[in-house]
Amino acid sequence: MSRKITLDHLTRIEGHAHLVIDRKAGKVVSCRLEVVESPRFFEAMLKGRHFSDIAPIVARVCGVCSISHTIASLQATENALKIEPDPRASLLRRLLSQGEILQSHLLQLYFMAAPDYLGIPSIFQLLNQRSDLFSRALRLKRTANRICEIVGGRPVHPVTTTIGGFSALPEASELKQLRQELVDALPDLEATVELFVSFDFPEFSRPTEYACLKQADQYPLHDRQVISTCGIDQTVTQFKSSIDEYIHPYSTAKMARTERGHYCVGPLARVKNSFALLSPMAHKVAAALHLKAETDNPFHGLKARLVEVVHFVEEAIQVIDDLLLHGFYPARSTAMPKGGGEGIAAVEAPRGLLFHAYTYDQDGLLTSADCIIPTAQNLASIEADIDALLPQLLDLPDDQLKQKVETLIRAYDPCLSCSTHQLQIAIR
Repeated sequence: MSRKITLDHLTRIEGHAHLVIDRKAGKVVSCRLEVVESPRFFEAMLKGRHFSDIAPIVARVCGVCSISHTIASLQATENALKIEPDPRASLLRRLLSQGEILQSHLLQLYFMAAPDYLGIPSIFQLLNQRSDLFSRALRLKRTANRICEIVGGRPVHPVTTTIGGFSALPEASELKQLRQELVDALPDLEATVELFVSFDFPEFSRPTEYACLKQADQYPLHDRQVISTCGIDQTVTQFKSSIDEYIHPYSTAKMARTERGHYCVGPLARVKNSFALLSPMAHKVAAALHLKAETDNPFHGLKARLVEVVHFVEEAIQVIDDLLLHGFYPARSTAMPKGGGEGIAAVEAPRGLLFHAYTYDQDGLLTSADCIIPTAQNLASIEADIDALLPQLLDLPDDQLKQKVETLIRAYDPCLSCSTHQLQIAIR
């Protein structure tokens, strides 16, 4: 007996997709995550553009990860044109990235994922019954927004970042106030940990490869080396060249694999590969959540996000102390050099490894561009996880089965809009 289960309009994710499960004689025949977003040709938009225009354009690939796209773009251009940013500017960029990760993680934890474990379709149902929880989520999100606003000029699509550094810098008084706001957020974080400790996470395991950046003596955010749980230790350029991007006829999204097959990126990959580099508070939270580096449970991606929230709050306080103690560099807009070149860069966006690669001609005009999005790198693993989980769920009523599968998908926090950015092209 054949049976098709269709889950239209996946909710509480960024973008639009359907899940179609075909089963026959009690077994899963196929499982398709059908992304139905229209492709958005950002790489083609860059054709013939001067390198000073590139970062503001590609920032619009995503409203949630605009800072990651901006920094990856700036670094790729700087690598192509042999521009070395000031070390203090790199530190300020790190603070900006921390703010974006906090923005994204807190949004996903409270508004996207928590309802699955609270037994409600939307956190807005708690506006009256659990106003304390709702207010806490908004306070934490506001603090994350403040980091991006003070350093980047506004909460999304930063306006202060530029080639070589920043065009404007925050005032010391603003950073002092921001530091106090981060300290004041610690009780809310403690309550958040207590909430997630109370959740009953599904027992599930599927070993796969987890990849992230490697940063000496620091939890990874920006660097030029990639490591994985399968022993990979390569430059960003080497790892990117091993990635094969492809599409399925049932989906508009790009997917990615290496010669070893599909792999995972994101918070769980970072925690697994860089567990020893977590802050002291983050280690305590990991212990409270029973999160270990050995886990292969994709549902634990939520635990990893919360551990990272605590880590980056603690680290952001340290970065602000460093900036206040040792000072800034003079705010400047770097003189635009002439000449061309090729450059590749990767950053850790909230959802994982993000690659930007550009080629410029001698006039500084872009001739080719390629972006590899974290969700594109995760989609094959999401499908593989669903395939592995479904045999445990086939005896459930359809509504319960759908809810379990949606919970798994949301554990990845996919950004399906980003994953449809465009096929790789060479612009001539």
